[in-house]
Amino acid sequence: MNRDAGLPEENIALQDTASVSDVPSEKVVIGDVFPEGSRWGWLSVFGGFCLSFSTFGFINSWGTFQAYYEGLEIASPSSIAWVGSLQYSLIFLPGIISGRLFDAGYFRHCLSVSTVLFIMANFLIAECHHYWQIILCQGIALGLACGIIYVPCIAVVSQYFKIKRPLAFSLVSIGVSVGGIVFPIMFRNLLPSVGFKWTVRAMAFVNFAMFTVAHLTMFPRLPPSKTNRGWIDVNDFKQMQFTIYVFSTFMAFLGLYTMLTFLSVSSLKIGASTSLAFYLVSIANATSAIGRMFGGVGAMKYGPVNILIIFTSIAAVCTYIWPFVTSIAGFVVLTCFYGISSGAFVGLFPLGAASLGDIASVGRRTGEQMTIMAIGALLGPPVSGAILDDANSFKPVGIYAGTTIVLSVLLMVATRYAAVKKLIGGRV
Repeated sequence: MNRDAGLPEENIALQDTASVSDVPSEKVVIGDVFPEGSRWGWLSVFGGFCLSFSTFGFINSWGTFQAYYEGLEIASPSSIAWVGSLQYSLIFLPGIISGRLFDAGYFRHCLSVSTVLFIMANFLIAECHHYWQIILCQGIALGLACGIIYVPCIAVVSQYFKIKRPLAFSLVSIGVSVGGIVFPIMFRNLLPSVGFKWTVRAMAFVNFAMFTVAHLTMFPRLPPSKTNRGWIDVNDFKQMQFTIYVFSTFMAFLGLYTMLTFLSVSSLKIGASTSLAFYLVSIANATSAIGRMFGGVGAMKYGPVNILIIFTSIAAVCTYIWPFVTSIAGFVVLTCFYGISSGAFVGLFPLGAASLGDIASVGRRTGEQMTIMAIGALLGPPVSGAILDDANSFKPVGIYAGTTIVLSVLLMVATRYAAVKKLIGGRV
């Protein structure tokens, strides 16, 4: 019996041909043969969609909160940006711990702890009046709650798919797009009628429903791993393509979310209405669904790194030209292209860690990648905010962020060369 309570019967039946207590889980046949779906595989995708909706989707709505808090003048733009930066980084920072816990069979524990902390933090945001309270509730507590479950969520889906894994990841990540559409629209429409407190509480109730669905649909397919190599295995980083890939995602997160963070604020500078400024975050998140889906389909045929190189290059161009756009129509078009390109990146970047190495240790490898990425996510928006405070212009901000994304693309090219020993051709 798997240690996760309530494991579906078809999961238990998979273990009839081998005694989990006698055979290391890495060698069990079920670890090598992927069902490429099954009822519980697709239910896990749906549960992952719901978790992405509430976690990454809510955090991707930060641009609306950034604009609202700036209007209250509770702190400088760069100080407020630290809240969003903490959220982004803490999604990834606990990855080493949560990934190892997943491999050891503690998925349900991670999900339960994440649920309690996330919902409590969500309701407490409604009671925040000071900057330090927002930092604690919306920056640290909410971000940490997302980080506890993000890697286990990805790892559960990985256990059911191999060939169709890019498509499964894309479907899960579309939840980010839907959440990023719904929450800014809720914020914009509820705020004038019910006020900030009940607007945030309404969001909290939606998130509670989504976490409940995840509890009912997500179950690991494999038994716990019996290999104990600690929280980090240095052998993972002896694979050159894995190491370069991890640092490429680190560089990307130094600049990728800069434009999304300041999208609403920068649009006001060129004369956009307050209403449009709020909806731009929803537009970016809506169009990101296109990138996630097409990116996933393309990755199945050409390989995730190849597709990431293309879409991340587009994101770099969008970030470079963003501060130089002066027409509102052009700004909306640019927002759509940014949403598509950044959506493909967010939907596909976990595939590198998932595909390199034994499926039994996917949680650990994904956690290693996420923890290193977290540093980039933590530093990116505040550095951009500091540049903005110093220059009082978004132009140097766009140049800084775009350059970091270009460096990420170059490292991705190096990744594919390390994997296939050529710059053109080959699926990687």
